[in-house]
Amino acid sequence: MSSLQHASKQANALMQCQLLYVSESQQEQVDSLQVLIEQHRLPIELKAELSVDKLTQKRRQQLSQTAIQPILLLDDKNKLSWLSDGLSVAPEWDKLQRRVVSAGRKSELLLQAAKLTSDSFVIDATAGFGHDSLILGSTGAQIFMLEQQPLMALLLLAEQQRMSTLPNWQKLMSRLHIINTDALSYFEGLDVESDASESNVIDVVYLDPMFPEDSYQDSKTGKGAKVGKHMQALHQLASPPTLDEECQLLASAKTVVSKHAQHSGRVIVKRPQHAPLLASQQPNESWHNEAVRFDGYFV
Repeated sequence: MSSLQHASKQANALMQCQLLYVSESQQEQVDSLQVLIEQHRLPIELKAELSVDKLTQKRRQQLSQTAIQPILLLDDKNKLSWLSDGLSVAPEWDKLQRRVVSAGRKSELLLQAAKLTSDSFVIDATAGFGHDSLILGSTGAQIFMLEQQPLMALLLLAEQQRMSTLPNWQKLMSRLHIINTDALSYFEGLDVESDASESNVIDVVYLDPMFPEDSYQDSKTGKGAKVGKHMQALHQLASPPTLDEECQLLASAKTVVSKHAQHSGRVIVKRPQHAPLLASQQPNESWHNEAVRFDGYFV
């Protein structure tokens, strides 16, 4: 278990993070990050410091090798990233603009599986870097993005704040609701409110849980998708769920949809094409390409 994984497992523990920024003119952005932490009650203590050295790739490698706590970087474009093994990883939602604009059921397997409309309510129970939430939100649906790791939640909130300043992104950003919590706790809270009113309607629960790194390749042929830098970073923060945890997660998601869907609901699970079924449970339908598979459980 990495030191980051150990830190994330400490209940209510305050995560110490170092923030390096590159210009004195960024003080306003640094302050806004502190405000996000306070507003969303993230258990993070941010120690901001103006970097005296240029953040070259060599310097980033040096920082990674000597770090005893997570390091966040605020670059000259005010983009917040996390320094993971010498690489800066960030949501980088602006790089998905073309895909978001053209997103539809013909081009996106996820939308074929989810079958959303503009009045749908979706829980992305494992938000990660939020890329799939953008695709889901492109339909006009309201997306509740659950992220258990405070560090990841801060990256998401900072990216939402940054992208909200861009006119073409403001409507989509307003439909994303980022919550720092684990899925099971959130589901339990919804169970308390069993009446399906407009405030707690949930039509789709989307699950993209961590899975072992060797799940990306076919065990026989060795073919499959390579692990990208974003997924490598997530593996530092979290471990794949056990079979018991998978069963609990899928069962709870089904219960939430059965109680809160406006009509018929569904749970959609993302897996690498060659990965085993979540909780060893057969889906009602699957959609796949060469790299990824979406398993649908209809309620």
